[in-house]
Amino acid sequence: MLFRFLPLATVIALLLSSPLAANEALTLDPEKSKIDFVGRKTDGKHVGGFKSFKVKSVANFDDPSASTLEIEIDTNSLWSDNDKLTNHLKNPDFFDVRKFPKLTFKATKIAAEDESDVKITGDMTMLGKTVAVTVPCEVESIDDKVHLVAKFKIDRTKWGMNYGVGNIENDVEITATLVLAR
Repeated sequence: MLFRFLPLATVIALLLSSPLAANEALTLDPEKSKIDFVGRKTDGKHVGGFKSFKVKSVANFDDPSASTLEIEIDTNSLWSDNDKLTNHLKNPDFFDVRKFPKLTFKATKIAAEDESDVKITGDMTMLGKTVAVTVPCEVESIDDKVHLVAKFKIDRTKWGMNYGVGNIENDVEITATLVLAR
């Protein structure tokens, strides 16, 4: 009779040792993480970013393509190097933070180029419009932390952010530095 249950025990053991068991939830370290941007215009540039954002991430170190990443940014936490500009960026000409209090990114594909280079493709929703974006990232796992640094550009006009076209460059440089605890 014991032998009839042996295959079931084997199946349970295989399920528990499957890639699902390799998934590991990561927790954002907000003190060491940041999301910054640089906007350029004909006569200079401005730096800014977001002070408040949340990250949900599950890493599969055996199969990175099975990992997940979601970022939710509080658009009202926007800052820049100029107070007057910060207020302007929050109004309907740009982020319209009253109408659109959140900016989100949800990964749809994670592809490891090698141990430290990863491309994350996902849906970025801003101003009520969702656009697919591919983000190159450098990833490093040190002790109990995962460091992810993404440097990329987005064309703000794809989300309908058209204020100042011709005087303000359409491409905005973004640098996201995420430190995630294992």
